[in-house]
Amino acid sequence: MSIPGFTGLRTWWAGRPSAAGAAVMASGIVSVGLHLTGPETVSLVFLWLACLAWLALAADFAVRLVTQRPRWLAEAKSPGALSAVAATTVVGTRFSLLGRQSLAEAALALAVLLWPVLLLLVVRHWGRRMPGAVFLCCVATQGLAVLAATLAAAETTAWLARAALVLFWLGLVFYGLALARFDPRQVLEGAGDHWIAGGALAISALAGAKLLAADSARLYLWNDDDRGVLRDVTVTLLMLDLACCVVLLAAEVARPRLRFDVRRWSTVFPLGMTAASTLSVAAVLNIGRLRGPGQALVWLAVAVWLAVAAGAVLAARAGLVRAR
Repeated sequence: MSIPGFTGLRTWWAGRPSAAGAAVMASGIVSVGLHLTGPETVSLVFLWLACLAWLALAADFAVRLVTQRPRWLAEAKSPGALSAVAATTVVGTRFSLLGRQSLAEAALALAVLLWPVLLLLVVRHWGRRMPGAVFLCCVATQGLAVLAATLAAAETTAWLARAALVLFWLGLVFYGLALARFDPRQVLEGAGDHWIAGGALAISALAGAKLLAADSARLYLWNDDDRGVLRDVTVTLLMLDLACCVVLLAAEVARPRLRFDVRRWSTVFPLGMTAASTLSVAAVLNIGRLRGPGQALVWLAVAVWLAVAAGAVLAARAGLVRAR
């Protein structure tokens, strides 16, 4: 005997795309941005929303792996599959900032296990003209770098910081490879995930800021030359990210795409990540004039998150009605 409404809910959930992990990424990074600006209670609300969504998606991931192997494999070949890695690292980073290092370590371990498997499957099935989700190869790799560097600073672990540095440079290589595959028409035609082109630059800048922050007299990770290169690359990445956001925003104004699409969560994530990277770079390099724009970007990300969440609720409601 079926429970009224349950069948419709199950049908609607079964149609969820693999890129839905971007909702976890968006909620998690908004939580990080709010933590950096001060309203901790609101930040924790977004963290728990991210955790609930992550648990639901993780359970679905495991069930499909065991009971629907062909479908799992088909979805694992799409670029959106890497959102599972990125989402795990974002939530893990927030846990580390909260002082829950054991949970952050568990998130890093899980992400490290998933990353090479999903990355290999995704890259082997790249096409010539790809949507913005192609940049998730960079985002997932830099997510590992951010979480590893954050843990290295919290636990004074030099080898973890050096591993994060390797991931940082590898992430930039993946950005270049993804850029060569990205279809530039997506800037005017994309349904939301084209913003990941900017989000990948933002998380790369955040990784650079975290690497700089991890250095200390006790660890002595980088000499003056190393630090100078890291500083210059990090600032350059942030400036490129801000320029990219301006271009993407102008394209949204020129070609409005107001209908809800689940890929709009991939618009929230880059905005939140740009805010977090701007605030982090401002703090680690003592650039006070960046703090104001960073705070403004946090609240812009919150506003866009609320708009996308409202669209998601309405779309889910319509989906449930159709599935009955």
